[in-house]
Amino acid sequence: MNSAEVLRAELVRAARSLGASDGVEPVVERPRDEGHGDLATNLAMQLAKPLKKKPRDVADALLGVIDLPRAGATRAEIAGPGFINFWLDESLVANKLQDVIAANETFGRSDAGKNEKVNVEFVSANPTGPLHVGHGRQAALGDAIATLLEWTGWDVTREFYYNDAGAQIDNLAASVEARLNELKGEKAEIPEGGYHGEYIKELAERYAVNSEGLSVRDFAVRELRKEQDLDLQAFGVKFDKYYLESSLYTDGKVEETVDALVKSGMTYESEGALWLKTTEFGDDKDRVMRRSAERGGELTYFVPDVAYHVTKWKRGFHRAIDVQGADHHSTVTRVRAGLQSLKMGVPPQYPEYVLHQMVTVMKQGEEVKISKRAGSYVTVRDLINEVGRDAVRYFFIMRKSDSQLIFNVDLAASQSEENPVYYIQMAHARMCGIFRVGEVDRETFDSGRVDLTVLTEKEEQDLIKALVDFPAQLSSAAESLEPHRLTTYLHETARLAHLWYHKHHVLGQTAEITQARLALARGAEIVLRNGLTLLGITAPERM
Repeated sequence: MNSAEVLRAELVRAARSLGASDGVEPVVERPRDEGHGDLATNLAMQLAKPLKKKPRDVADALLGVIDLPRAGATRAEIAGPGFINFWLDESLVANKLQDVIAANETFGRSDAGKNEKVNVEFVSANPTGPLHVGHGRQAALGDAIATLLEWTGWDVTREFYYNDAGAQIDNLAASVEARLNELKGEKAEIPEGGYHGEYIKELAERYAVNSEGLSVRDFAVRELRKEQDLDLQAFGVKFDKYYLESSLYTDGKVEETVDALVKSGMTYESEGALWLKTTEFGDDKDRVMRRSAERGGELTYFVPDVAYHVTKWKRGFHRAIDVQGADHHSTVTRVRAGLQSLKMGVPPQYPEYVLHQMVTVMKQGEEVKISKRAGSYVTVRDLINEVGRDAVRYFFIMRKSDSQLIFNVDLAASQSEENPVYYIQMAHARMCGIFRVGEVDRETFDSGRVDLTVLTEKEEQDLIKALVDFPAQLSSAAESLEPHRLTTYLHETARLAHLWYHKHHVLGQTAEITQARLALARGAEIVLRNGLTLLGITAPERM
């Protein structure tokens, strides 16, 4: 167990001894101010109401029954309205390095998910053009969330839902046909809502040479799916499952869902249209499922989304996470309302949604709005070609998903401490360099007999505490579906590693100190490497 888990276990024992319920779950966190100790808990405030006492009185009672050595602490103090701050035993903290080194590539992994199935759907772009930077942010977020869940014991399926049906595909086909007419010398205009990028001309030219017996529509969709796959390969993102929206119609899944909703009694007809009673599930008004005949009689966009999520549930994914742009916000209530109306036993919060905000690309102080090839937006490939995959991945996930992201191309391309991904990678390279200069094989370095209690310098203790906290930070990021927590942690850990590297020599010291500091360098290298690898970013040994 890590330090937080050891303390949490002792807090549970102490709370129960005061009469708390067996289900008490203390929250243990690292204080923002290091002057407030190494770990803190608000357990006294949690217990105040059930124990019918003031929080500070509960805190006093807890301190009276907590066994500090068992908790791995040397002292504890009450602060504010009832927080309890703990200072950890430095010798015990140092020895936790053995766990880091022994686990190596598996340090940070857990079985919390108990191998239960979870579907993570992300990107899910219309096959109407190259992937833009919004898709890129979604790809980085989705892949990081999926990997976090894998590291915490979930059986993850990465899924891409191809929106290959509907008006967008009609506009794509019409746009390519217009360019085909131009090639024949005929005057043609791109239809309203059509696509204008250079890639449309390229599709028309390839189709004119060899259509392979396909319709313009099918040819364009196939070719753009290939291009999007290449974009994702360049980004290092792989999917386990591709699901076509069109298959929902050809397989009759959409009409089955409509029929089931009608039979559920949660629909009604008004003004010639079919409506779903979404207000019964928190929507501000009921929503049209099928338009009136006068308005075309088509199904509205959320109906196939409901049908699609029915397939997820029936495929055994009783947990599903959708990573989508913030423009899909209105979809959340409607899809969940549809699923609840079907009375299939689906939980009210199914699926879970992670919504992300827009990306603004800046270069030399000005916003970059277009790509020559795409015509009206910046593509993921543009950014990868400009600054490299590692920087693109890191920058896309370093902010909370629901905050707008400014992608500074100049910063992402720079090799300086101001560039956060370069800063973290440099810390990893420096740890590797210590072993290289000392001609020590870090992979076979044996810390088993090293006396780690000699690591008493403040910079050493701070770094060790950060390293052994990696599993807790990873678990928190996975539980909250917030990969930016891990980037924040890695940047702070890199800062501590750089500080230690500059202030304390490893080589040329007494044998005891050198061996202990080599163990610390090895632990830092392992954690930084595992964290970067988890996020799909390389961990270079030299820079």
